[in-house]
Amino acid sequence: MSTLARERRAAGRPVGAPDPVPFLDLGAAYAELRDELDAAALRVLHSGWYVLGPEVEAFERAFADWVGVREAAGCASGLDALTLALRALGIGPGDEVVVPSNTYIATWLAVTAAGATVVPVEPDPDTHAMTPDAVAAALGPRTAAVLTVHLHGRVAPDARALRALCDRHGLALVEDAAQAHGAAGAGAIGHAAAFSFYPSKNLGAQGDAGAVTTDDPALAERVRMLRNYGSRERYRNDEAGINSRLDPLQAAMLAVKLPHVHAWNARRRALAERYDAALRDRVPGLRLPVLPADAATHVWHLYVVRVRGGAPERERLRERLADAGIATQVHYPVPPHASGAYAALGLGPYPVAQRLADEVLSLPIGPHLEPWAVDRVAEVLGA
Repeated sequence: MSTLARERRAAGRPVGAPDPVPFLDLGAAYAELRDELDAAALRVLHSGWYVLGPEVEAFERAFADWVGVREAAGCASGLDALTLALRALGIGPGDEVVVPSNTYIATWLAVTAAGATVVPVEPDPDTHAMTPDAVAAALGPRTAAVLTVHLHGRVAPDARALRALCDRHGLALVEDAAQAHGAAGAGAIGHAAAFSFYPSKNLGAQGDAGAVTTDDPALAERVRMLRNYGSRERYRNDEAGINSRLDPLQAAMLAVKLPHVHAWNARRRALAERYDAALRDRVPGLRLPVLPADAATHVWHLYVVRVRGGAPERERLRERLADAGIATQVHYPVPPHASGAYAALGLGPYPVAQRLADEVLSLPIGPHLEPWAVDRVAEVLGA
């Protein structure tokens, strides 16, 4: 019996026809913590307190301690967290914000929602992250902030150097940490950081949610004011804020899951190592992710390979995997500058971002993915 067959049998899987491999099993986290999550939900429902309040405050304190900062301010989504962080820092019309050319569009949307202008910078093609030299070359008299992204779960390799660069120039550094919950340093390097708790994240809610982290209590208080209609006191609105309050039900769910995230991340690392061992130098035309020197700085929100030959070859590979019952995704097929939202700006070309968009392929990974499934993916890729 093969190793794969033995592992499938040990996991209670049939040895015959292969089971489908989902990209991510969102229900598994609920199943693992069902009793605690159900109890937390009922506690909130019975409390009669359904907007802000003690559940939100308790999670904010716990999450700040977990990240290693003084403050966390919950809000309704990761996009709102980014926007609120920028607005709380005083960034708005007339300001420019340096952003990666390759990122999820929410990074750019936050800048323009704050009224500022995006200044895209091409990433290092190996790490997919902006370098300090590239950022420095993009600075101008209107630059107010740099927005770095911890893409795929890895803390941007030069994030601390970017903080030093920003400090020298009197600029704000904001971290888009939406994919990096629990990665060493994520959320505690910049002047502010934004997290998303979208259900698929390493720390995911049962719906949309987000938070801003910072070591600046005044900044956190300003985020809390802006998220609540610009009000610190009911019916007294100091600024034109928004309604973006973290729901107490989501706060309670997140508080239950928070103590488990490091263990879940350890499972993700083990799967990433298994992928690396199974695929390295064995699948022609496949480029594996660059591993960080410090494993703690990567929590493998995604395991992203690159397919030589671009989009046509990638789609052929996706089809082969799909025929074998293996789900994949592409993060992200359209760079922000080429989207309908920003096409009118006439930005670009950004060849590195476009090449990444054409080549990247995300393989299944998650804390509840069984090891045999990684071997199955590798088997199909190597066929």
